[in-house]
Amino acid sequence: MLKIRPAQEKDVDAIFELILGLAAYEKLTDNVMGNSDLLRSHLFGDRPYAESIVAELDDLVIGFGLFFHTYSTFLTKPGLYLEDVFVLPKYRRQGIGKALMTSVAKIAFDRGCGRLEWSVLDWNQSAINFYQSLGATILPDWKICRMTAETLAEIAAKS
Repeated sequence: MLKIRPAQEKDVDAIFELILGLAAYEKLTDNVMGNSDLLRSHLFGDRPYAESIVAELDDLVIGFGLFFHTYSTFLTKPGLYLEDVFVLPKYRRQGIGKALMTSVAKIAFDRGCGRLEWSVLDWNQSAINFYQSLGATILPDWKICRMTAETLAEIAAKS
């Protein structure tokens, strides 16, 4: 029986393995710089930076969603940003991704968030179709901006 539940510290190694699976799917394995110890401290340490839910089937973690709070100045409300959602390939098309997305949406709603946002790679049409089937709008006018740790260090050194 499928269970969607908040991640527990004992799930960190399984979540990190799923992160590696996601990176392989997105052809971004070289971008994974962290490890399960860092993930553990960021999810369950003194100052948690993110939260996670897991999809569990027969005591096996087969999917996850990882999210954190944002804030909208225009709405003057908190939001949630879904960093990643991933289900192992052999368990796809069984409603597990939908269950994870629905669970995160409910968390956002219960917390009074004004929005739930995430990014999708432009080549991932199956994910785009899936998100649209859930009622998501793909924003055409927005681009993601990013500063790497190296850039942040350079800026901090100049200030």
